[in-house]
This record gives sequence, structure tokens and C-alpha cells, in this order.
Amino acid sequence: MSLIDTPLAHPTPAVAGARGATVRAMAIGQHAMLLLLVIIGIVRAISQGTAPAAAIAAGLALIAWHTVASLMPKRARTTRWYALWLVGFAIAWLVAVAVSPEFVWVSFVLWILAGHLLPLAWGLTFSAFVLTVVIVAPILHHGTTSYANVFGPLIGGVFAFGISRGYLKLLRDAAERERLVASLTRAQEEMTQLQGELATAQRESGAIAERTRISRDIHDTVAQALSSIRLLAHAGADRTADPEAERTLGQVESLASDSLSDVRRIVASLAPRELEDDALTAALGRMLTRLHDETGIGTTLHVDDTLPLLPTDIEVALLRTAQSALANVRLHANAQRVVMSMVDAGDTVRLDIIDDGSGFDAAAWETSTDARSSSFGIRFMRARLRELGGGLDVESAPGEGTALSVHLPMLRSTP
Repeated sequence: MSLIDTPLAHPTPAVAGARGATVRAMAIGQHAMLLLLVIIGIVRAISQGTAPAAAIAAGLALIAWHTVASLMPKRARTTRWYALWLVGFAIAWLVAVAVSPEFVWVSFVLWILAGHLLPLAWGLTFSAFVLTVVIVAPILHHGTTSYANVFGPLIGGVFAFGISRGYLKLLRDAAERERLVASLTRAQEEMTQLQGELATAQRESGAIAERTRISRDIHDTVAQALSSIRLLAHAGADRTADPEAERTLGQVESLASDSLSDVRRIVASLAPRELEDDALTAALGRMLTRLHDETGIGTTLHVDDTLPLLPTDIEVALLRTAQSALANVRLHANAQRVVMSMVDAGDTVRLDIIDDGSGFDAAAWETSTDARSSSFGIRFMRARLRELGGGLDVESAPGEGTALSVHLPMLRSTP
């Protein structure tokens, strides 16, 4: 058995990255400590008159039981299994102490394991029991004891238990650091993806705005001028008696009419079709498509036809919020379907994101200070939306999915 094999030592892959050479050194040290204490116990027991066979058998039993955990498949090791294993190791130690009191010093290994494997209250109780055996064993064997046999194990036990608890705390701190680093790495990857989406959205938004401006300029200048030329040519042809002039004016009217049709076709191709699939809608659609392709989650996007073109900062805020929300769905929700809706709510635009995942206790979350990455993500979303005069509402319950509702003003108020 070693600390590196315990469930507390590697509950997640993050801990495996955190333990490193220090943890392995501690595991080797623990094995070496047990082996040394057992050898000393065997030698001293034989020197004190204990039968060599009994002393050696007791020592080998301790080593064998200590090695059992290392041989068990990791999938079979649970917290309950480790607790039962520790009880079995304590029983093997009691048998060894019954053979010879020289094996009491193996108690240092028991104190280390108690601090590492058991909750604090149970660990203290178990350690007190071991200390009692250590103090009583010499009295039962020899009828007497000494202050050294009492205070030595007491000080050593406190030290061993304290070292074990401190080591466990270091493991947990290392695991938390690894988890935070992993969370920051994921956030950086998501930000990189988001920057790409933003760049694409801004390019498309700029292209749409420019095409719209050109189409309006053509409509308001060239198209109106051609329309006027056609009307003037028609009116002039009706008033003139000169056949040559009438023919020329008819040609002008025909050319103006044909050119006006071409201009109107150009205006139509520049504006309406592009505006039906604006940059923000396209970006949201791509994010949902990528989510479906990578996770198999079903996705649906609804966008109100009445939504006008939004200011760039509003579009960016909606896109970032959607990106963060879909990241939470991917990592935490265990959902089968996500529905995203962008709604024209009068003077505000609303973005609703609903999933059918595992959900969480939204009321408890609102009042908690839990520093998990998903918690920070929602709080960051809410803070950014408030800066733009909007807000974020969260509705969720365990097993009932999650609904996020974002609302932002269509036009930002000027200070």
C-alpha cells in the first residue's frame, strides 16, 4: 500500500499531474519505512526470546497485507474498500503485537495511513486506538512499562498523523491548482475560437453594411436619375412632331428603362438577400453546428424576422454570451438538445438558450461563492451585459435543464 495508490491521491487526472516526483518519493519512503520497521521488529522479537518462525511469520503477514492494495485493480479501489483494508491491516498488526511487543513501532505506518485515508474524526479515533495498543502492549507482555514507552509513541504518533494530514492538504491544493490551470487553458482555447468568430462576424457585418450603403446610394441617385430620364423622354416624345426626334427620344426612354431594370436588379442583389442572413445569425449558426458535430447534441436556432441591424457592441456581447453558454453546455450540462432563440422584444433584443441537461440549483448558486469555472463564466457574462445596460436571468433545477435569458437594449444610451 502507498499513498500514491489511494483514492485521495488521484481522484482526477489533474492530481496525477500534480503529484509528480514528490508523491512517488513519499510512496517509496512509506514502503521503505514499513520494511525497516518490520525487520527491526523481527530482529528484536527474536533477540527477546520470541520463536523465530512466529516473529518472521508476523512480519511477513504485515508486509503482505500492506502490498495487497498495490496489487488490486484501480477500478476496484473505493473509499469503503480502503477503509476495510486499513482495518484489516490493523488486525494483522494486532496479531503481530500479540506475538511480540517489538512490532508496536509499525504503528507509525498506521498513523500515517489513518491521516491519509480516513476523515479527520475517524482518523483521530483510529489513531487513539493504535496509541492505546502501543501503551498497553508492553504491560501485557512484561507487566510493566516506562515513560519512554508512553511519551515516545505519543509524540511520534502526533507527528506522523500531522505529517500525513499536511501531505493530504498539499495534494488537494495541487489538484485544485491543476484544475484551475486546466480551466484557464479551456478558457483560453474558447477565447481563441471566440476571437475567430468575432473577426468573421465583424468582417461580414462590415461587408453587409457597405453593400447596404452602396445599394441605397445607387437606389437614391442612379435609379432615380434613370427613372427621371425615362419619364422626360416619354413626355418629350409625346410633344414633338419631328419623327426623327420622336424616334431618338423613344430610344432614350427604352435605354433608360432597361438600365433602370438592371440597377434595380443590382440593388436587390446587394441588399435583401444578405440582410436575411446577417453576420450575427450566421456566427450563431456556425457555433451550434460545431457543437452538434463535435458532441452530437441536437441544436435549433430561431431568429425573429423583425430584428433590425444591431450595433456592433451589442452583437459582440450576444456572441460572447452565446459562446460562453454553449461552452458550459458542452462541459457540464450532459444535454441532448439545445435551443437558441433571438427575439425582437420591442426596444430590447433577447437571446434565450435552453438545454435539457442535468441542470443545477439556481437559487443556491445565486447565493453561493463557489469559485468553479462554470460559476465564474456565468458571473462574467452577467457583468459584461450589465455594462451595456442589459442583464442575464438564469432558471435551472437539478434534472430539469437550464434556461439562460439575455436582454440588451437595441440602441445604447449615450452618456
